[in-house]
Amino acid sequence: MSQGSNFVDYVKICCRSGHGGAGSAHLHRDILTSKGGPDGGDGGRGGDVIVKGNAQLWTLLHLKFRKHVIAGDGEPGKASLQTGKSGRDEILEVPLGTIARNAETGEILFEITQDGETKILTPGGRGGLGNWHFKSSTQQTPRFAQPGEDGREDWNILELKLLADVGLVGFPNAGKSTLLSVVSAAKPEIADYAFTTLVPNLGIVAYRGGKSFVMADIPGIIEGASQGKGLGFRFLRHIERNSVLLFMVPADTSRTIKEEYDILLRELKEYNPELIHKPRVLAVTKSDMLDAELQREMKAELPKGIPSVFISSVAQKGLDELKDMLWKEINK
Repeated sequence: MSQGSNFVDYVKICCRSGHGGAGSAHLHRDILTSKGGPDGGDGGRGGDVIVKGNAQLWTLLHLKFRKHVIAGDGEPGKASLQTGKSGRDEILEVPLGTIARNAETGEILFEITQDGETKILTPGGRGGLGNWHFKSSTQQTPRFAQPGEDGREDWNILELKLLADVGLVGFPNAGKSTLLSVVSAAKPEIADYAFTTLVPNLGIVAYRGGKSFVMADIPGIIEGASQGKGLGFRFLRHIERNSVLLFMVPADTSRTIKEEYDILLRELKEYNPELIHKPRVLAVTKSDMLDAELQREMKAELPKGIPSVFISSVAQKGLDELKDMLWKEINK
């Protein structure tokens, strides 16, 4: 199975929490007591559907085929003030960076960012109160108790935003997958046509002194992605979580490097203006085809105020310089 088919970043699940158990309306009776007071216990609470962060998970694949998640019902209360047993909780483990939203309203409920962090997605019903709660000076032996509260049934969406240190931004065919395969152990699908990368690929890049950082190759942006053209929003949202954006423009582009960079920047800005404040680095790829003079000319026309480097993944040119630049930006 290729990484393409087992990277799942979106699942829709029907969650049903447990009903609360009914309170007991029991009156105390034993050998010595023929008319005792109320001693009915409370019902147990219904089970919750809970989402839990797990740093070992990278995708939502394990939830892809779980369309229905059903928590257990609470048990009814018993005599002698015994509370019923609580319903079984259903725990859904998710990768860090997962967002939960209500499928009908689209409202974001919460986001999981820490290992072991838990949030209740669909709360269970409360257990009913037993009859001893309703005893008063005027009503010594209440013969009624509360029913348990119903559980809830919701359709929820879980979607993953990648947590990576460096996000690669560029048009299809800018050499992003090739770079990732050369600087990390990731094995993205590489071919010489647009949209080879249909899912984000993650790679761990080894750096000096045993350090490392995570790089995410995000499917190519095309003009109009912010309006949902091409692969649009679904993938742009992965960029939101990266701490540094690496813009990649091939040396053989039909436009100037600055024009192409400005288009990429405009797409990001239209999608989410906050992305513009992230640190940026520019890599001119496929530069093994440039001679020294041509490279000097192009360097003079590069956008100002952004660290830039000429690289060639295939010829292994400029990669150490690029890693140094990225490391510096990540740790600013």
